[in-house]
Amino acid sequence: MQHFFALTFGADEQRHQRRKGSYDRYEHARSAAPGPAGLGAAEAEFLQRRDSFYIASTGSNGWPYVQHRGGAPGFVKVTGPAQLTWAESTGNRQYITAGHLDHDDRVAIIAVDYPNRKRLKLLGHARFDPDPAPELLDRLGATGRLEGILTVDVVAFDWNCPKFITPRFTVDEMRAATEPLRERISQLETALAAQQAAPS
Repeated sequence: MQHFFALTFGADEQRHQRRKGSYDRYEHARSAAPGPAGLGAAEAEFLQRRDSFYIASTGSNGWPYVQHRGGAPGFVKVTGPAQLTWAESTGNRQYITAGHLDHDDRVAIIAVDYPNRKRLKLLGHARFDPDPAPELLDRLGATGRLEGILTVDVVAFDWNCPKFITPRFTVDEMRAATEPLRERISQLETALAAQQAAPS
């Protein structure tokens, strides 16, 4: 894999870094260590626990576009040392990402764990298969109305700092967090009702 900074920091970006005094820090980080061999256990676990992420691509007209992808946790599969695969569910049928990939297969992905304020950024080459083999769909556990399979060969990734990530929680996460409180309220209500019903 390549170093994330080697792909994202060109001459223009470095000029701004020099202007603001951050160039040396980033250049040291880039040159101090080679890029990783692939996605590690932490990255694989993080990605496979996500219920959504954002993917950016660029069309033939030069305009970038960002789309949301979501599903039950585990809908993204790490299918190789540096490969992600997921089933593309039927949406609004605009096919923007699919069309972009016909022109330029480069994509950027950002996945966020809002409760724990973590985010992972990935760069890669993607391909869309509108007619995947049934055994691949079975391996992915893909069900429902599908448009095909999208696979990303990751070439670089970087963990981002938690700054400015506002914690957000799903309904299920809120339900799990408040379950002990609701249980205790129920116990207290039962105890109170029994006390009020007891003869004085």
